[in-house]
Amino acid sequence: MTSSERAKSKFKSKYVFLIFLVAILAVCMVAALMLGDYKISVSKIISVLGLKLFDLEASGITKMDQIVVFDIRMPRILTAAIIGFALSNAGAVYQACFRNPLVEPFILGASSGAALGAAFGIIFAGFFLSITASAFMFSLLAVFLSYTLARNGGIVPVVGLILSGVIVGSIFSAGVSIIKYVSEDAQLREITFWMMGGLYYSKWDALGEILAVVAVCFAVLSALSWKLNLLSLGDNQAKSLGINPEKYKFIFIVIATLMTATCVANVGIIAWIGLIMPHVARLLIGPDNRWVLPIAGLLGAIYLLICDTLARTITIAEIPVGIITSLVGAPFLIVLLRSKAKELLK
Repeated sequence: MTSSERAKSKFKSKYVFLIFLVAILAVCMVAALMLGDYKISVSKIISVLGLKLFDLEASGITKMDQIVVFDIRMPRILTAAIIGFALSNAGAVYQACFRNPLVEPFILGASSGAALGAAFGIIFAGFFLSITASAFMFSLLAVFLSYTLARNGGIVPVVGLILSGVIVGSIFSAGVSIIKYVSEDAQLREITFWMMGGLYYSKWDALGEILAVVAVCFAVLSALSWKLNLLSLGDNQAKSLGINPEKYKFIFIVIATLMTATCVANVGIIAWIGLIMPHVARLLIGPDNRWVLPIAGLLGAIYLLICDTLARTITIAEIPVGIITSLVGAPFLIVLLRSKAKELLK
């Protein structure tokens, strides 16, 4: 087999895998629609969607079926899939830009910054344009503070970046605690929701905003993914190949931070997805970011959808989904630290 034929074969296998993940995501979405305190069959789901989306005649469905499927579960399931997709892509971009396998929105302080911005947006609603805009500004500030603190003589060491991310994240988390302490009861409940992470209040209106931001960001990332490959080689090699690393790092970090802030502003802090899924994607299809971005995104969508379905079905009282993602993510970080020990100590 020639090199050209091998390349075509690899492309075909990755393309087939991408379609396979889309099919898995569709199956998970149908299962999530069926599961819950109010059980509902596939035939009723099809009837409700036909009625709501295409105004088709439907028999045998009640008003409760329509409310549960279309008004409650459908926006929540779509939100979970989009949020999982976005956080995975943000993690993949951060890891490639900083050439650091441990970077993700939560560790880098982006999530804590977005939570502080969202808290300010709640308390001073008249001062900021929106909660999302406030979350984005503070999230971006947190990422650049982490990067600036870690930068020493033009080099950003791995351990330094992690420590600076922990420091900045702690400072912003302390800021959220102060705001919680001085806020009124209603504001306190809303801020606490962001800190715990959850998809309880997913609505069609918010879904449109999240989808628009994530779709535009992913389109730009996909168009520039080959430059992300060059950045992951290091600044010197990127310069020798004709791109300005600082300029493109800025673009990628802003896009990844915008995706993170949009997610946090709508569903709160959900950690670990941005750390785990890019690694799983690279393990499955290699380091090429042209494929890592969509594969990691789909894996993240499937993962968060499964976690959210478990969160609302395994007990009578719903568990915040951030707790479930953390239960899986923490052991994964331990394994990653042990496997990458030599690389981190360089």
